[in-house]
Amino acid sequence: MAENTPPLPFPPQQFSLDVMLEKYAKGDEQTADDIYRRVARGVAQVEPPELRAEVEARFVDNLRNGALGAGRIMSAAGAGIEATLINCFVQPVGDSIQGVDDQGRPGIYVALLQAAETMRRGGGVGYNFSAIRPRGAFVKSTGSSASGPCSYIDVFDASCRTVESAGARRGAQMAVLDCDHPDLPEFIEAKHSKGRWNNFNVSVAVTDEFMRAVENDAPWQLVHRAEPSPALRASGDLHRRDDGLWVYTEMRARALWDAIMRSTYDVAEPGVVFISRMNEDNNLRAIEAIRATNPCGEQPLPAYGCCNLGPLDLSRFVIEPFAQLRGGERKSADFDWNALAERTRTQVRFLDDVLDATLWPLAEQQAEAAAKRRIGVGFTGLGDTLVMLGLRYNSPEGCAFGARVGRTMRDAAYRASVELARERGAFPLFDADTYLEEGTFASRLPDDLKAEIRAHGIRNSHLLSIAPTGTVSLAFADNVSNGIEPAFSWTYQRTRRMADGSRETFNVEDHAWRVYRELGGDVNALPAYFVSALEMSAQEHVAMMAAVQPYVDTSISKTVNVPADYPFEDFENLYLDAWQRGLKGLATYRPNETLGAVLQTLPPVATTPDDALGDALLDPLRVAIDHRPKGELPAVIEKIEYITQTGKVSLYVAVSFLEVTGQVGGEPVTIERPIEFFIPVGQRDESQQWITATMRSLSLAARGGFVARNLQDLRKVSWDRGQVRYGETQRLDGRRIPLWHDSEVAAIAYAIQQILHRRGFLDAEGRQVPSRLLAQRRDGALASPFAGDAQTASVDTTRPARHHGDPVLKSDNALPADARHAVPHAMLGRKCGSCGANAVIRKDGCDFCTACGEIGSCG
Repeated sequence: MAENTPPLPFPPQQFSLDVMLEKYAKGDEQTADDIYRRVARGVAQVEPPELRAEVEARFVDNLRNGALGAGRIMSAAGAGIEATLINCFVQPVGDSIQGVDDQGRPGIYVALLQAAETMRRGGGVGYNFSAIRPRGAFVKSTGSSASGPCSYIDVFDASCRTVESAGARRGAQMAVLDCDHPDLPEFIEAKHSKGRWNNFNVSVAVTDEFMRAVENDAPWQLVHRAEPSPALRASGDLHRRDDGLWVYTEMRARALWDAIMRSTYDVAEPGVVFISRMNEDNNLRAIEAIRATNPCGEQPLPAYGCCNLGPLDLSRFVIEPFAQLRGGERKSADFDWNALAERTRTQVRFLDDVLDATLWPLAEQQAEAAAKRRIGVGFTGLGDTLVMLGLRYNSPEGCAFGARVGRTMRDAAYRASVELARERGAFPLFDADTYLEEGTFASRLPDDLKAEIRAHGIRNSHLLSIAPTGTVSLAFADNVSNGIEPAFSWTYQRTRRMADGSRETFNVEDHAWRVYRELGGDVNALPAYFVSALEMSAQEHVAMMAAVQPYVDTSISKTVNVPADYPFEDFENLYLDAWQRGLKGLATYRPNETLGAVLQTLPPVATTPDDALGDALLDPLRVAIDHRPKGELPAVIEKIEYITQTGKVSLYVAVSFLEVTGQVGGEPVTIERPIEFFIPVGQRDESQQWITATMRSLSLAARGGFVARNLQDLRKVSWDRGQVRYGETQRLDGRRIPLWHDSEVAAIAYAIQQILHRRGFLDAEGRQVPSRLLAQRRDGALASPFAGDAQTASVDTTRPARHHGDPVLKSDNALPADARHAVPHAMLGRKCGSCGANAVIRKDGCDFCTACGEIGSCG
């Protein structure tokens, strides 16, 4: 085999060295070669004793010449730490709280415990939450209604925040929901609430049946096996289909698809996984069902499946890169296809050994891996390799090269796995007839290779995966372009916090750009084949995926970057095109005020941390307002009436609004913001004065941009005078019941939240709506679903507010006697989860709320 072209003799980038030492070096390791030797030794320990030295030397040689392990392997292999070498897993979640459900899946809190252990050991986790019954479904054991999967994703998200993964990072998570789950609309909108599910990527599992319904604008039913509650059944035409599934609602497939696309366009999520394609192409489709993927989407996996990944740096197989600059006879660079094939074969053995060398967080994960022995050989640096060969990424020649890489690695990997099967045996669940049946990925292999598989078996059920390779490419491959991606930018800057708390900014340069410069190329006049991610169309990104996917037995992680002004219609068609081309999934990224940009190329003048802070403060939600402007402001004035232990209280609350202009994503944005909360004069008792003072502090918080958080804090205020009854909530059986609060301040804060929710400023849970959506609603592009519910007037709130000609608040003595004694005689107990009253007792073996009649857990 010809040796790979050695790296050019220029020093590594400082930022690459720092990342390598910080994330991957152990003990006294100082160089990449130190890490390679430790990793190779640690993985080779599972070989037979007589082969260990030889195999370790092969592994070291492979790592020195372009092979890499995924991050967990490079960090933990041979280090003697209690961490897994596997980056990601998929874990099942059943429709029960504890134990297992009737399908054998672990209950929700069992799954949560398993996920916490997996993340503690360093692995990320993907889940499909569709087994959980939808909101409003009947829970027979408690006679109540279910809260739905989105509420439990909140729990998993909170758990991820508190579990520190091995290697000083938190585990990534992927939440998948089926395209026919009744709670899909809530799932689609969840990430529009800032801060919700920050530790999750989310995707919709889309079937071919659904996509055909979208094409035909046909009706689509949202269904579940769980029975709806009596209240839900009474409220609409819910019925049971012949297949036993309950129809919760029916809507146009295209309307649901538009909702997914609009959300993806606005906040980059949910993504889409074409789950039918994943299952049809699966080599093991006869014995397993794919319902979820790992957090980045390149590994469709069954319950407890893992992604054991290791890419090859394609740039290391380029012979004389930029040959035209070298002054020799060669006029163009070449590529060593034989070396790529041989390195791929060694990588198969390396990853197969990782399965035996790793620590497994769960016995179920170990059993699943042992039965099927999935691995994922991949590549990184495709974008830079094309540049070094003088080929444009977004050209037919570039796509043809990508396809040849995929085909070369596929054939080499499958042949190597057959050889391993002859040496070590096939994976235990191998069955030649089902593995090679028409339609599986393996059925499209060359005929001679299929014959070898039928004769000798194969060691690994799946062998290929194109994953993101961010930090390993940066640390060990001189910042070569990531995975299948083109370079995002040839140069950029990154700021790191140093050990002493200071910040230092580093220039980071793309590997191919560095090579071109060192060979004498003019980086101020780059040739046309230097094409970056943002210089090509979205369709050209998809074209490369479509060229490579036929040669990858799992999937590809790739982000299609589109500019902020990319037309929505073209964006939506991008996903339809991906499905029609046979892709298994698609992720897009469009910069917006919530997400910013993944990386940003910088202007010539370097920014500082103060600049970044200044950008954040330009958001119209954060722009500080020094004082209330003079004159009249639009306001909402509402009368609220609540009941305390001493009787009924009436108040008028005025909320004034101001149009505020700021900047989001470099564009001017104007929103309507509440800036003053006012309770008119004439309320003189101690509690009312306290409430008035609280409203003044709330006004200050609003002018500083923190009104949503301040209201949430006020909702927690309690006092010693008993609870306050204000508003209503719907009990699980559908009956309306009074809502209880722990103080007058808490009740008024709730009332104000409802005002701002109806105005469209807060969501239903009291969380802040992002600036971009507020601006769209103000401009009429997005109507608030509650627009027009609140009374709006132009008033001067420096004077006492009047409502329907009534300037004076009535005292409690003027109220009817029945109103003064309207507080029910509830028994003191624990707080009720339905109505909020401190009135839950134990009655007839069950939790019972004496205020609203809610029956809780029994036993």
